[in-house]
Amino acid sequence: MRAGIQTAVSLLYPPRCLGCGAMVDSDFGLCGPCWRDTPFIAGVVCESCGVPLPGLADGHRLECDDCMARSRPWQAGRAALIYRDKGRALVLALKHGDRQEIARPAGLWLAAAARPLLRRDTLIAPVPLHWTRLLKRRYNQAALLSKSLAAATGHDHCPDLLIRHRRTALQERKSTEARFQELAGTIAPHPRRAERLNGRPVLLVDDVMTSGATLTACAEACLAGGASDVSVVTLARVQKA
Repeated sequence: MRAGIQTAVSLLYPPRCLGCGAMVDSDFGLCGPCWRDTPFIAGVVCESCGVPLPGLADGHRLECDDCMARSRPWQAGRAALIYRDKGRALVLALKHGDRQEIARPAGLWLAAAARPLLRRDTLIAPVPLHWTRLLKRRYNQAALLSKSLAAATGHDHCPDLLIRHRRTALQERKSTEARFQELAGTIAPHPRRAERLNGRPVLLVDDVMTSGATLTACAEACLAGGASDVSVVTLARVQKA
């Protein structure tokens, strides 16, 4: 009976590409052209943020110029996509277009990217939104991604591990230094979740990394709250031209 219902639903609502809306073989997928236009990250990457790097791995820790210039409070980082072309479109559709269904396949992409960072006792948690922005947007896109990642990997998930206790201005047009100054001290462990941090590795999840200011504030909060170490994974990473 269930198979019959699913067949009827698929006839009424055939699977569509998440990128362009063309028909595809299965739900939550990308068509061939959109897959080719989506800049998945592979190969040699910065160990701190996941941005692609030229050359070959040489057995030493490799970092991009940004991560060498500014020490990161987290241990390692990865990203699934470069924030451009179809990658940027998917992030913006999830973040501002109410396309929450994108989080499901994105969780699988994040799982592939985060595989080197995960340990058996890793706790997965999202970057938090201030409650006023959450009220306006109705959902936290980072929490959707972290939930999907946890489901794909079987790891513990705490969607409200951190709280943002002060609303900050939008960061898009600010300099790197201004971003770090604005976000310093704005994030803390949730008082009722703090015990989950004690002695555990934490994997922070966000939709996109630009300067790393938000992830820095979150990682510092986790470490101050007792986490053994912190890693980060984002759906997309901004890559400088």
